[in-house]
Amino acid sequence: MKFSINRQVLIKHLSDVQRAISSRTTIPILTGVKISADENGIVLSGSDSDISIETLIPVSEENNQIEIHTQGGIVLPARFFSEIVKKLADEKITIEVKDHFQTNITSAKASFTINGIDVNNYPNFPVIDSNEVITLPTALFKQVIQHTVIATSTQESRPILTGVNMTIQDGKLTAVATDSHRLSQRVISIAAPESQLEKTYNVIIPGKSLVELSRIVENQATIEMMITENQVLFKAENVYFYSRLLEGYYPDTNRLIPASSSTQIVLNAYDLLQATDRASLLSHEGKNNVVKLSIDANKVELSGNSPEVGNVEESLAYESASGDPLIISFNPDYMKDALRTFGQQDVQVNFTSAVRPFTVVPADREDDNDNSFIQLITPVRTY
Repeated sequence: MKFSINRQVLIKHLSDVQRAISSRTTIPILTGVKISADENGIVLSGSDSDISIETLIPVSEENNQIEIHTQGGIVLPARFFSEIVKKLADEKITIEVKDHFQTNITSAKASFTINGIDVNNYPNFPVIDSNEVITLPTALFKQVIQHTVIATSTQESRPILTGVNMTIQDGKLTAVATDSHRLSQRVISIAAPESQLEKTYNVIIPGKSLVELSRIVENQATIEMMITENQVLFKAENVYFYSRLLEGYYPDTNRLIPASSSTQIVLNAYDLLQATDRASLLSHEGKNNVVKLSIDANKVELSGNSPEVGNVEESLAYESASGDPLIISFNPDYMKDALRTFGQQDVQVNFTSAVRPFTVVPADREDDNDNSFIQLITPVRTY
């Protein structure tokens, strides 16, 4: 194999593929990047068994400056190869595989030779032969990921909760994540052909996979999703992103969302985020990371207390407050994560009691039963 390519183009695609390559894998060849050259262009592949990424750098695009001299393939150690490519000076780079998989990397007057591995030893990626393609609007789907992965668990003791449960039914995609202390749910409408409207898909995709996917998908209009028994494939322009699915049954989260509330406040999400951040400055120093919210007919107040350091109190500006007076305590980090998903818009916070989960929803939703975007947080008992 021998080809030449624009160095910056190679660096960009290499950085995408490296998101799937781990130095901690138990399969040594997976610490490498697979490089293949044919008449269509250069294909880079990386995998850690959980995530696999394949990206095509097409010959047809002039900016890529690709010249294929000899077709073929090689697996090179990803870390060393990436560092070499980044540090070369010239904008054009030539890669040539010689005898015994010795690979020459040359640019201007610099020349490296590194040991490669036979490309035939690299594991094959899953074959997803699915005619059932689900087309998703890219920008909206990335937003769904950002709104839900915050609530996935980081504890491997319950692996199922480290994923986002995605259900597709009746032209709607519902994404739910919970770590048992908080929950995030987002529902969007998707364009589905008539043949798919009768089908239901229910999968659990690892949160880490979705985070990596959102980082590499460019701003093209749509992304294609294909589901098999234990894998999901996302296909974007010149990129294939495979992820394993988590096995098991996701808990029924619908029963966790309160149907009614006894106290409601409406205020700006960003203002509440800033106030929560200030109130948590002292609570982070103490043993209990808790912030207290007090609501009555005349004022809404946020406070934080650390016996070791001191306390803070702040009256909040709010649009409206109604219902029963309430004093409730919560983890400020959960609240800040939830509020960041709303940006600058106004939110309505609904409480049922001091010991029951409360919800944060957009203030401008059409009706009280609209759960298309909801963040739920479990309070902290302070007695």
